[in-house]
Amino acid sequence: MLNHSESLDLVFRALGDRTRRALVERLVRGPASVSELAAPLPMSLAAVVQHLQVLETAGIVRSEKVGRVRTCRIEPSVLRAGEHWLGHQRTAWESKLDRLGDFLEPGDSEGNAS
Repeated sequence: MLNHSESLDLVFRALGDRTRRALVERLVRGPASVSELAAPLPMSLAAVVQHLQVLETAGIVRSEKVGRVRTCRIEPSVLRAGEHWLGHQRTAWESKLDRLGDFLEPGDSEGNAS
């Protein structure tokens, strides 16, 4: 089983490609077959399948095959883990920037004659 850091590495690596982000954006609207996902993309079906495999390895997408049709769907919990990590980072940086602003504020008012 992957630990949390390894899982996040896989998620961000998978989302680092614009084609995979486009596939995720489409799947957020609902499940779709591989053919439906490939239709608007300027690449072969085999290339789309490779991108989907990266997303599946990262846990972002899950697929199931019924007959000859493979249907893909998003795994929201995995995306939430990435969102949670980003939110934590944003909160930490906002706090640091607020402290920097507080530190710089008194120096700003010294030269102002009101």
